[in-house]
Amino acid sequence: MSRSQTNPKAEIDDHLANRWSSRAFDPRRPIERERLLSCLEAARWAPSCFGDEPWRFIVADRFSEDELDNWKNLLDCLTPKNREWAQHAPVLIMVCASTHFRQNDKPNRWGEYDTGQSALSLCIQATSLGLSSHQMGGFDEDMARGHWGIPKEVQPMSIIALGYMGDDSVLPDTLREVESAPRSRRPMSSLIFSDRWRTPYFRQED
Repeated sequence: MSRSQTNPKAEIDDHLANRWSSRAFDPRRPIERERLLSCLEAARWAPSCFGDEPWRFIVADRFSEDELDNWKNLLDCLTPKNREWAQHAPVLIMVCASTHFRQNDKPNRWGEYDTGQSALSLCIQATSLGLSSHQMGGFDEDMARGHWGIPKEVQPMSIIALGYMGDDSVLPDTLREVESAPRSRRPMSSLIFSDRWRTPYFRQED
């Protein structure tokens, strides 16, 4: 199965262009530990306000006997629609954001923003290693807090499915259609502004 094609309006790095939230994972192929470590290390080196590093991760590998129960717990937290395809991913990662600064315990309104940068760093590194990633917001927060004792000052943000791309035949028909649909993005004129709100920075686009 090949990745859905990106059609950027300007030249961008291949790893950014090739990053794709695939739902089809190879259920038989584990992620090498050094590659998993590489993805997590990329997340660790993301930028953050005051260097606070507010991101926290819960990681579970289905192919590790010691981590299988933890992986099942992560899978159980997902909504049924996400669980339907994420069950084939060898690694599941819950991404959480600390809401207070370590240095003074004051509220950190940039914590979720910085955690998003860390998660994207992980996903881009995964792409560079030939892995696929898919970030999901559809999960049961209360269940997650109960399973792992996540404190109130930490906010669960997403669960990332990570693995090697598989054949889309493992997907139900409705998801297979989504998987093969052309990729698209809104035009820059609706997203990037100039001197006033909604005044496009780029006045003309192809």
